Amino acid sequence: MINPKLNRRQFLGLTGSAVAFSVVPRHVLGGLNYVAPSDKITLGLIGCGTQQLREVTRLITDPRVQIVAVCDPVKYPAGYRDWSLNGIKNSIRQVLDEPGWGSNIVIPGGRDVGQEFVNKYYAKSRSAGQYKACTAYEDFREMLEKEQDMAAVKIVTPDHQHGVQSIAAMKKGKHVLMHKPVANMVNEARAVVETARQTGAITHLLAWSDRSSYALVKKWIDEGAIGTLKEIHNWSFRPVWEQWTTRPVETPPVPAGFNWPLWLGPVPDRPYHPNYTHATYRGWFEFGAGSVADMGIYSLWQIFPTFGITAPPTCIEALGGTTRRTDENGVFSAVPITEAFPYTNIFRWKFPASGSSPKVDLFWYDGGIKPPNPPEMEADDKDLESEGMMFVGDRGKILAGFRCNSPRIIPEEKMIAHTGSADPPEDVTVSTNVWIDAILNNRQSPGSFQNAAVCNETTLLAAPALRAGRKIIYDPVNMQITNIPEANRFLRRQEYRRGWEIS
Repeated sequence: MINPKLNRRQFLGLTGSAVAFSVVPRHVLGGLNYVAPSDKITLGLIGCGTQQLREVTRLITDPRVQIVAVCDPVKYPAGYRDWSLNGIKNSIRQVLDEPGWGSNIVIPGGRDVGQEFVNKYYAKSRSAGQYKACTAYEDFREMLEKEQDMAAVKIVTPDHQHGVQSIAAMKKGKHVLMHKPVANMVNEARAVVETARQTGAITHLLAWSDRSSYALVKKWIDEGAIGTLKEIHNWSFRPVWEQWTTRPVETPPVPAGFNWPLWLGPVPDRPYHPNYTHATYRGWFEFGAGSVADMGIYSLWQIFPTFGITAPPTCIEALGGTTRRTDENGVFSAVPITEAFPYTNIFRWKFPASGSSPKVDLFWYDGGIKPPNPPEMEADDKDLESEGMMFVGDRGKILAGFRCNSPRIIPEEKMIAHTGSADPPEDVTVSTNVWIDAILNNRQSPGSFQNAAVCNETTLLAAPALRAGRKIIYDPVNMQITNIPEANRFLRRQEYRRGWEIS
């Protein structure tokens, strides 16, 4: 059993710079999973939903990668939701050079579509001697058992599956790349990070990016442009999916080809409902981790290494709605939120001073809420955009885009006075496909699970604060909420389906 309660030295050791990882040649170990620099990465896809397929349209053309297997408990492309009606279909059509592909599909998804896409592409682009069919599986555990030569897996599944799937893959000797978050429960996230450390697997969280703009903001702050940093605000118009605060009461039939128990995975039995699945799962406490983990990890990750924040926050507040209103026999009552995130959220995390990092408060807003328009913006006759980031010092502010792109000191006259120009230097972003080079060259990715640990845990602590209904005081060393002991149950899954326990 993985012990998610790590002491401070152990925890901080997991969150530092890239981990050293050495591989002995295959002829010495006889291992099946070593990938020499001249070889392709044999890759299995766990999850064949819309996001996975969208990314595969870009990944499959990379000659360094060979997709050998796909897996999903959903067989047919029915009931999927996406941000556009034809976006994914058009991308697949372009890659396959088949303008009519998927004409009978509304929105692509499911293992049949994933397998067909992969097989069609390789059949067209490679000679028969080089071509190997892609295998499809319903259960990721079967795929891990049978695909012995598979070097890595790419996990793009609902958040509640991330912990069990990534741990199982790493224990089978596979490298793992995965969409955020690392897991949707704090104790599972720590178990994932610890498993990565123990196994030495090369891991990569796909929310990672290395933007030069974060370093530029830090440079300006160090130069005194806004005084001492006090607060960081990050806001988004997300969620873009429908969201509910109570469980559905309808019990529609499970669609054909949909293995509902397998989709539930570690979550105890409950009746099937489409509102739990596909793109709408993120709002539910059991299945997702809200907009804050969905989008916040993208924008907040680089704040932690840039400003030297090396441990999770010690105080977390949910400043938005923590109750919903009901009408019981004509009487309006406030009922605590127990099932899902509300439509809008504000969270504040308080980080104590540590090393070179000053005491700082970090704020998150979603659902269209954003901070009040600051006087510095009003001085330029401008309003805050629907998404953004703002660094607040005791003598000024820096405004940036949602993922800290194009930062500028506000108002404009102060930007010009400090930098000599109203425009910042062009933002440079390191490719998010660094994981390919990491695996091929047998070195840890800068986007590793270890490096994501503090940011990931910070975003996951939003849900316990919301569910507790008031400010929580958190001991990151012992992974405990100290002021509301009963709220500690929100740090972990209270019940696992038999056979799905984290171990």
